[in-house]
Amino acid sequence: MRRSFLFLQGPHGPFFYLLGKQLRHAGHEVRRVGFNGADRAFWPDGGSYHAYRAPLPDWPASIESLLDEGVTDLVLYGDTREVHITAMHAARSRGLRVHVFEEGYLRPYWVTYERDGANGHSPLASMSLDEIRAKLPKEVAEPRSAPAHWGDLRQHIFYGALYHGLVMATRRSYPAYRSHRDRGVGAEFRLYLRRLMLMPAAALRRRISTARIRAGGYPYHVALLQLAHDSSALAHSPFRTPAEFVESVVGGFAQGAPRHHHLVFKAHPLEDGRAGIARTIIETARRHAVSDRVHYLLGGKLGPLLDEASSAVTVSSTSAHQALWRGLPVKAFGEAVFCKPGITSQAPIAAFFAQPDPPDPAAYADLRAFMLRSSQLRGSYYSRGGRRQLLRIICDRMFADEAPYEMSNATPATQLTLVR
Repeated sequence: MRRSFLFLQGPHGPFFYLLGKQLRHAGHEVRRVGFNGADRAFWPDGGSYHAYRAPLPDWPASIESLLDEGVTDLVLYGDTREVHITAMHAARSRGLRVHVFEEGYLRPYWVTYERDGANGHSPLASMSLDEIRAKLPKEVAEPRSAPAHWGDLRQHIFYGALYHGLVMATRRSYPAYRSHRDRGVGAEFRLYLRRLMLMPAAALRRRISTARIRAGGYPYHVALLQLAHDSSALAHSPFRTPAEFVESVVGGFAQGAPRHHHLVFKAHPLEDGRAGIARTIIETARRHAVSDRVHYLLGGKLGPLLDEASSAVTVSSTSAHQALWRGLPVKAFGEAVFCKPGITSQAPIAAFFAQPDPPDPAAYADLRAFMLRSSQLRGSYYSRGGRRQLLRIICDRMFADEAPYEMSNATPATQLTLVR
């Protein structure tokens, strides 16, 4: 059947346009709605591009009209932006297929493809371990390990800076556009550009700070920070701000952790300092009288830090998978696909720091195997090689009648070695 795909906002860069080209080569109709000049620049085909320049309150009527033009599939990146939430409700009411892309749950070197929702809205979030195990084949295949670094960080930052620069340069063409983030486009552009320029110096400082912590000789716990504007963390979290998360973690650490233990806050690789999180951590640690035992790392490689850690704490960061894979106890405050009894701790934060309870290795192994056979696809949105890798497999997944988590015998997205 010939399908009609309507694309909304995607990851920074050309991935959505290249995906649309491939869908068109397969014989399907493809259109794109753009909300700013960067959306237009990354979609060179003007004939299939629809510019939305009206105010946000007019969007519900506009998306209803667009979907009435024979659309069968809605394609978007992230499901918590206001324009995406409205579009998804309209699409579901018509029984249309909704394709949701996200960053990989099992980063690095994977991206996430789901139907109808991601993160806390993902169908996987409500699946029990028994349901997951029922869908796994009797002979479980173990994926070949990926290198323990994120090779596309520079490309990610470059496309972020380029995107916001293009939005800023074309503001007059889209006067009603407002970013889903809390800062203006100009401020976003300057933050991305500053981060890109300071990467070499920041990398040196991170290596020195990490080496000092690892050589400290004390037990330490790692708090995995997320970006202040991370829409998934905000939507699926009990906290309104990163400061509230810091307060809860430092307070629990001061109350429950043994006095010789330390706490390391690890910033997201794309942290740009907009929320003043470093100062918040310093002030909070001082109030709880643990300043000498609390540290802050601005980015850096997470793997070596976790290799010697005692536990990890997060809201809903996908980096928790690296801790769980190592068998570390994990306390998660938010809603995420890995937040299941037997995998993440259910104890209050002070009790967790006093005696962290580790995950069930078999339970996490089953969850990871299921994810790699369903929603986690090898590749990247930001590098040329990663896009090629992803485009080889993604269209067949989108054409499949069954959603990723319904495919009990899905073809694994990575090269596999059969084990028993």
